[in-house]
Parts: sequence; structure tokens; C-alpha cells
Amino acid sequence: MTSLCLEQPRALRVAIAGLGFGEKVHLPALRDCPATEPVALWHPRQQRLDVACASSGLPGTTDFEALLADPTIDAIVIATPPAPRQALASAALRAGKHLLLEKPVALDAAGVAELQRLAIQQRRCVAVDFEYRAVPLFQQLALLLDDGVLGEPWLVKFDWLMSSRADASRPFNWYSEAASGGGVLGALGTHAFDILHWLIGPSSQVQARLSTAIRQRPLPASPGSLAAVDAEDLALIQLDLHDRWGRSVPAQLTLSSVARQGRGCWLELYGSEATLVLGSNNQNDYVHGFQLWLAKPGEALRPIEPSPELAFPRTWADGRIAPVRRLIGWWAEAIQQGRPMVPGLAEAASSQYGCDQARGPVPVS
Repeated sequence: MTSLCLEQPRALRVAIAGLGFGEKVHLPALRDCPATEPVALWHPRQQRLDVACASSGLPGTTDFEALLADPTIDAIVIATPPAPRQALASAALRAGKHLLLEKPVALDAAGVAELQRLAIQQRRCVAVDFEYRAVPLFQQLALLLDDGVLGEPWLVKFDWLMSSRADASRPFNWYSEAASGGGVLGALGTHAFDILHWLIGPSSQVQARLSTAIRQRPLPASPGSLAAVDAEDLALIQLDLHDRWGRSVPAQLTLSSVARQGRGCWLELYGSEATLVLGSNNQNDYVHGFQLWLAKPGEALRPIEPSPELAFPRTWADGRIAPVRRLIGWWAEAIQQGRPMVPGLAEAASSQYGCDQARGPVPVS
């Protein structure tokens, strides 16, 4: 009897647009995934591109249209600053490329919805890098909630207090400008809303107090000059979450990128049957260091042992690479199977709408 040899699908050939997070995190993650192969780099500045090409051994271009016209490229990771991201993604979808997008995907939820419509029209698979969905202890918490361990949820409290921009001498850049997609809502809020929507349910009744603690930063090209910062670095948000049974759950979200000695990332869930706490004080690596605790009524919090079934097969010194590598695997599988990607543009639109509401009333379209 002759055995049949099933041909394995070839690796997805992926270009990377944007060389900050793209070079440091996406490139090693793509190289580690058997289903993907990084094949090209794009950056608008030739000098920056030359350095990345020399260190990676990959070809590069400053011509985005040429990148899109290359028939050997199947997909593109867009890890640029937020402002140009929607236009680049739109052009790539029209050129027939699958996408993996950093967040925020666009400057408002309407822009995300526009990309979603285009992706459906073009039948392209779009992933969004909500990498906390791929972190083992976050996945373990999701399973506990699915099993009903919490009971009826009574209160959700989410504090994300980082010191990444607490140094007032840190130069002015796009992060300092609201119009460029800067601010703590884009950096942390997009992740936070997605985590809450994933674990509990959609949000409503969002009310926020946004403020800017460091109001001026030095201009790198003009020594001695300061530029006004108008992007928020603090956000105090109250909202309602709606679980799968339609119950309304009050929630509080506190975000900061200027909290010196901030406590890091802490998610507390209080319910009728238990208290669950997931948190990390690690300011240098926002993936490594998480622990999960559980308490039943009348008990003290006790640590929950991490599930070996959810552990990463491999980790890196940079803790961001492992969850992005896991998400890239999901993306490649979704493309091969011709199905929608989760997390994708639907999740990005929901998260961005929460951020938009935090900035003020959102017009009903």
C-alpha cells in the first residue's frame, strides 16, 4: 500500500514596516515561527533602514508602494507609530496583503471600522497585537472565569501604573502629541480595554478624567527648547462591563505612564464566590513577573500554580517576544485555514471605542 504524503503549507512570507517594536520583537518572533518567514523591511528613513538591514541580513526599501507591488510578499506587519498606520494598512489591504497591526490600529474607532470593512471586502486576514491574550497567566485567569470560579462578578479594579515616561528630560516625540496617537490611552488603554472585554465583556458608560502631568518636553533637534505636551499621561476611568449573562459589573481603570515607583499592572476581580488577583510589579518587562492569586470567602489570598499546559515552549530575555510569537502562530494558522483572526479588527474596534469614549462623547454613526 502506498502511503500518501500531505504537502505542508509553505511559510507565510512577511515584510515588517516600522523598525522599533518591529525589529526588536516581531522580527525574532517571525523567525522563530515555522509558519512564517520574514523577507523584507520597510522604513521611510534610508539611514535607519540600512542599519536594520545590515544587522538582520534582510533586504529593505523606503518605497512602500514597491513593497506592496512585490508578489513574493504575502503579509505585512505594520509596527509604525500610530498616525500613519491606518493609511498604510488600507493600502496594504487593497494590494491583497494579510496584516498584523500594532495598536492603536487607527486614531479613532471609525478608522478601525473602515479597515474592518475593507478587510472583509478583500478577504484578507488581519491580526491585532493584543499580546496579553497570549500570556499564560492571563489565559489561566480566563479559564478560571469560564469555569465560574468567581461566581457573580461584583467589582473589577484595574491599575496599570508605569514609570516609562516619568523622566521629564525624555525628549518630545509622537507619544507627546494627541493628534499623532500619543498618550497613555493608546499605549496602555487599548490593551486594558481589550483585556477587560475579553475576560468579562463589553463596556459602556465610560467616564474619564484625563490629565497631563509633564506638560513640556525637550525638543531633540533644538537644544534648550521645550515643546508643549498635549497627550494624556494619566487616566482615571469608571465604566460598566457586561458579562455573558447580561449582568452589569462596575469597573475602575487607572492608567499612568509617569508613576514613579508605580506598582505595575494589577487586575483585581471581586465576585460572590471568590476574589482573583493577577499582577506584576516588574517595571522593566511587562510580561515576565506576573502572578495569580485566588481567595474563597473567608480565606486569605493564595498563589495559584501556573499551568504547564499554557507555558511558552520558549522564552527570551525580552519577555514581549514569546506572547507575540504565540499570536503570530495563531495568525498564520487563521490565514492557512481561511478564517477570521481573534484578536483582530473587531476586537480592535471595541477597544478603540472604549478609548474614544474616555476622551469624550462619541458621535453615533
